Amino acid sequence: MYPLSNNSFVVVANRLPVDRAKDGSWQPSPGGLVTALAPVLEKHQGCWVGWPGNAGEHLEPFRTDSGVLLHPVTLTEADYELFYEGFSNATLWPLYHDLIVPPRFERSWWEAYREVNLKFAEAVAEVAAPSATVWVQDYQLQLVPGILRQIRPDLTIGFFLHIPFPGAELFRQLPWREELMRGLLGADLIGFHSVDNAQNFLALAAQVAGAAGSHIGQPDELEVEGEASIRQVTAKITAPDGRKVGVAAFPISIDSAETAKLSQHKGALRSRVGERTLILGVDRLDYTKGILQRLQAFEELLESEAIAPDEVVFVQIATPSRERIDHYRKTRYEVEAAVGRINGLYGEIGEPVVHYIHRPVPKPQLMGYYADADIMLVTPFKDGMNLVAKEYVACHDDGSGALVLSEFAGAAAELNDAYLCNPHDLESIKRQLLAAITDVRAGSESAQTRMQQLHDQVMTHDVDLWARSFLGALENHA
Repeated sequence: MYPLSNNSFVVVANRLPVDRAKDGSWQPSPGGLVTALAPVLEKHQGCWVGWPGNAGEHLEPFRTDSGVLLHPVTLTEADYELFYEGFSNATLWPLYHDLIVPPRFERSWWEAYREVNLKFAEAVAEVAAPSATVWVQDYQLQLVPGILRQIRPDLTIGFFLHIPFPGAELFRQLPWREELMRGLLGADLIGFHSVDNAQNFLALAAQVAGAAGSHIGQPDELEVEGEASIRQVTAKITAPDGRKVGVAAFPISIDSAETAKLSQHKGALRSRVGERTLILGVDRLDYTKGILQRLQAFEELLESEAIAPDEVVFVQIATPSRERIDHYRKTRYEVEAAVGRINGLYGEIGEPVVHYIHRPVPKPQLMGYYADADIMLVTPFKDGMNLVAKEYVACHDDGSGALVLSEFAGAAAELNDAYLCNPHDLESIKRQLLAAITDVRAGSESAQTRMQQLHDQVMTHDVDLWARSFLGALENHA
């Protein structure tokens, strides 16, 4: 049995940073968050608290190959259904993504969310050393900072939201808005991807305060600083208990060097599709990602003969996501119907114009696909950041390729040399996609310069800088 109460740095997230392989062993998860925080956990006496991924499975704490202590939290099937599929992903997710689909406000889901957050907070309280630093991650655990503040006031607590934070007029629809705000204000520092999200939170804090029956001070010390690519907003607000809570923007990134290294696996996709202009989309199959809209834009360009089916090919990788939720099933049906329709109209035997993959692709293979692609098409209606865009850019150190990017992705603030489009407007997607295709085919010098500038931005602003920035700000605030 591992000692549990001497961890000076604790990360708590909905999931542990490992996935179970087919042979039953645990493999590191591929996410950027894991990459950023693993060295910090290894350097300190660190522990990661999270759910192992299987409902009803109870596991004792165990260590990764690198020595990081993992503390599993057990969730029942009911917890998973009500807390995760319900409140987290059918209430908060659509609410925080500007009501692309209507959120559902179910009391039983809220009660499960509250109870599961209590489970996570109690697990953290058990493993954290006196005066430890705790970093809470994302929308599934927004009550954890407030609970921890009550049961372990000695802790330094940071919270980071990895998805957008909505405007106050949307958030106020939530029946449990005061409870959620109190939960977040238990943190010493609250981090967001963008200045806009941080300012949305600051505006909300004053509006919700009165209804909560306790005073939250107006934001003070508000500053927006830095160049456009790394601009941050920093502010402090007064929590109901009188503490000063920091609010700031920290744009997350990727392990840029490792991604660039993996791009050496190029060639496999190109060898299969030939010399046609290769357009690539890589997403979770989620209704926020605008996959259907990019397919429709591609179809209209074929229909108008602006592009020819024997000169272009579109590869869409859409990994399964939350498939028991109605809106996700509907999205899959619509996307797959569009793929079939386009191939039926414009494909040839043995040469579909759209290749569709509905399963995960190993990361080295995927980075090779990025390197092969002439155009990367990233069209979310709303996205906290979108690391796919940054991964694509990191794989093009020679200035090749073009990124067509939604202006509503958080990454657009940093990657403003991309071909920015409005995913709500098919004409905008078509115009920017066609411009990217034309420039790439022509070997445009300006397009190469744009891509080189994007690449430089991503390589110098990596995930390690993000983690160090947040933790440094948390230490200074505490």
